Amino acid sequence: MTVAPASGGRKALATGAVSAAFAVALGAFAAHGLEGSLEAQDLEVFETGVRYHFFHALGGVAAGFALERREGPSRALGLSAALFLAGTVLFSGSLYVLAVTGARWLGAVTPLGGVAFIAGWIALAIGALRRESGPSPR
Repeated sequence: MTVAPASGGRKALATGAVSAAFAVALGAFAAHGLEGSLEAQDLEVFETGVRYHFFHALGGVAAGFALERREGPSRALGLSAALFLAGTVLFSGSLYVLAVTGARWLGAVTPLGGVAFIAGWIALAIGALRRESGPSPR
């Protein structure tokens, strides 16, 4: 018996779900592990990272669902999932490290993640609006 490889949609869905789980864990870590050991401003920076992490994990889940629903591949939808993940690493990741270490130079990386987030939402919209290549639904 052979096992078919996971489709792009299932991979995006799983990646988004795992990313959301990490966002919840990091939020709990901020609330219970970092409170009292970080300055209020640094804790707020960390929490901003968690908030954007979670929103864009859900974006990845949405891209995965959209890919699974299609009758064929979609570069725009696949790109949106990849951009959400890249944005999370760049935007949220830089905020996490900045808050914990005080490495202020990471503030220059954060906007690159923001651009990836914006591009991800635009790619998701394009993928949602493009017609499927298969027969028209009746």
